[in-house]
Amino acid sequence: MRYRPHDRLVASARAGSAVWRTILGVLLAFTVYMGLIYAVYGVVAALSGASIAAAVFEGIFVTTLTTHDALWLLFSFAALIVGIVTAANLLQDRGLFSMTGPPILAVRHFTRVLWALTLLHAALWVLLPMDDGIVPNLAAGRWLTLLPLAVPALLIQTASEELLFRGYLQQQLAARFTHPAIWMGVPAVMFAWGHFDPDLTGANTAAVVLWAGIFSLAASDLTARTGTLGAAMAFHFVNNATAVLMVALPGPLSGLALYTYPLGADDPALFPYLVVDLAVIGLSWLACRVALRV
Repeated sequence: MRYRPHDRLVASARAGSAVWRTILGVLLAFTVYMGLIYAVYGVVAALSGASIAAAVFEGIFVTTLTTHDALWLLFSFAALIVGIVTAANLLQDRGLFSMTGPPILAVRHFTRVLWALTLLHAALWVLLPMDDGIVPNLAAGRWLTLLPLAVPALLIQTASEELLFRGYLQQQLAARFTHPAIWMGVPAVMFAWGHFDPDLTGANTAAVVLWAGIFSLAASDLTARTGTLGAAMAFHFVNNATAVLMVALPGPLSGLALYTYPLGADDPALFPYLVVDLAVIGLSWLACRVALRV
């Protein structure tokens, strides 16, 4: 496997590669993230009252049904970015760009992959029309006016997850363990575990978790092949844009979608859609490699 570019990301992680530092770093990142969220909660409670603050935060972090709730939830991941950078700086003496790779190169990788995957998904939309089963969710005019907020919000959400799983965690593990099964496998298991929600996905839980694990491995592979997070960030962004902004499952985070599926996340009839989506992930991974020639 051509993983030599990964070495330039891992090099800055070697000085603080002790496993306890990585575990503590992940815990610290989430502590900072939750601390910032609760700090905002405290401000809202002080200004508007505890009952209003509780209702607002339940809407954002529990039900997430409205457009505004979805936007606030996505933007809240900026706090996770702060947590990750804080942990990396304190425990490994690393900065943001040591995890993303050289900024200019990362942006170049992001841009090329974004264009390649946009073309791929446009072609799939034409070849595999879905308009027979999907349900209109937002009026086109309303949807277009939301995009200037929804796109950067989604960029923040996907960037935070890539920075955590393929940036900090993958690189710290690779600095300690040489075998890809560990530094790709552990983030994949954690990423998949993060999608374990049987109350929401019901009979589809195993399929969703498997999908998430495979997605993580593909993103890890792109990061290792390119030596930046740019490709994986674009890969993640386009995937989530399709599922959050274009055609979403009804329920949480559907408030920004142009359309929704007629099926719930726990409907067994959703399984064929998951299989098709997994195939699209494979095609997207190939498209990324072709676009970047890696």
